[in-house]
Amino acid sequence: MPATTTDPVLHLLRRATFGPSPALVSEVRAQGATAWLDAQLAPATVADTTMDAVLTRWPRLGWKTWEVRERLEGGDTWTVMNDLLESHLARALFSRRQLLETVVDFWTNHLVVPVPSSEVWDSAHLFQRDVIRKYALGKYSDMLNAAARHPSMLKVLDNADSTKKAPNENYGRELLELHTVGVGNFTEADVKMSALALTGLSVDSESGLYSYKPQRRYVGTVKVLGWSDPNTVPENGSAVATLYLNYLAAHPATATRIATKLATRYVSDTPPASLVTQLAQVYLANGTAIAPVLRALFLSPEFAASAGQKVRTPYEDAIASCRILGLTPEPVPASGVTSDLRSLSWLTGTFGQAPMGWPAPNGYPDVAAAWNGASSTLNRWNFHLSLAGNWTLKAMTRPDVATLVPAPLPSTYAVLVDALATKLLISLTTAQRDAICRFVDHAPGDALTAGAAAVTWRLPSIVALLLNSPNFLTR
Repeated sequence: MPATTTDPVLHLLRRATFGPSPALVSEVRAQGATAWLDAQLAPATVADTTMDAVLTRWPRLGWKTWEVRERLEGGDTWTVMNDLLESHLARALFSRRQLLETVVDFWTNHLVVPVPSSEVWDSAHLFQRDVIRKYALGKYSDMLNAAARHPSMLKVLDNADSTKKAPNENYGRELLELHTVGVGNFTEADVKMSALALTGLSVDSESGLYSYKPQRRYVGTVKVLGWSDPNTVPENGSAVATLYLNYLAAHPATATRIATKLATRYVSDTPPASLVTQLAQVYLANGTAIAPVLRALFLSPEFAASAGQKVRTPYEDAIASCRILGLTPEPVPASGVTSDLRSLSWLTGTFGQAPMGWPAPNGYPDVAAAWNGASSTLNRWNFHLSLAGNWTLKAMTRPDVATLVPAPLPSTYAVLVDALATKLLISLTTAQRDAICRFVDHAPGDALTAGAAAVTWRLPSIVALLLNSPNFLTR
């Protein structure tokens, strides 16, 4: 079994970031964990100048939908989507607003718009900016309304083509099943009415922008669960849809569902019912605002007691590995050169979890049992070795792994392995430490000499073994 940290700062940073570094641990100890958390929940107060500078290399992310169409149609239509994926990875890797980035990733996996996709080549970057990022720590009711009026969501879930004569039930169903109240809390009749309540919310075919189309609006009473509206005027259909979406966002079943998903993400694969109940109450008491829910979660005794109860997904493992080894942003690649960020996006796909890459509307699984496959594990181990050896992502500079070796040189192999683990913020059991010593053909108590293989050509392998360990995989 892995040695589990009981250090509250390290525990918080393993969950509220994409991976702690020694520098970040020191910063949080100096600032205080609660003060750091409160700043992270108000990300505009956290200076992020390096990330701001990096983001300027993707100016196309500011293009409007019609600009993307005008400039790229008939050409490389994946260009802006690739920019989005690269910037998404960059923020996870380098942003000081780490809690925001984990929450953005959570919502990206909740209101799913797969990228890349031919349906959203001109709008996915704006969905991320104007729906996910804008409301990540705000009110879920606002996010839900913004998603319902965004071309990306309307196309992916087919509401763009839904009409009163031929209502498409896809979005109406997923809105209930996945985005709000959840399975078991609605009927097929509710699904049909949900689809009718959303008719008229569409996309203009020429501009690609959201367009409310009253001619497509179903007129007549709509009733879903405990909500109803006479819905008598086609021109008022968007306002009726707002009432419906607000009702769903504030439904107790939605509160429980969102609370359960957040607790699963940040606390445990099987979160305590007491915590879920508390978080649902905070969600409802704060008008569906998410920041108060997260504050209650991270300050709860259930969170404090949950060390060792989550493991990193393959995507999180890749990001955390890069962060602990100190990778820094690459220079702007020359024209025609594939960026390291693009390569990392591809590599995480070989682990089974490319960013925004889940094709179904239910999102990537967020429990350990889903990620135990041999192929994914082997690819991650190979990635750790390549990363430690500086054989991959070479444009992103990083300290040589030799800088992890303390000076003066540790006296024995056991002291060396313990020191490396400490630098990587990993707690080892004695048995694990001794096994790594034997990997380099030495007993734990053997004297370590300058020039030994363990501190030269085999050092990347030792570092990779530490990153392969279940101790590092623990979130």
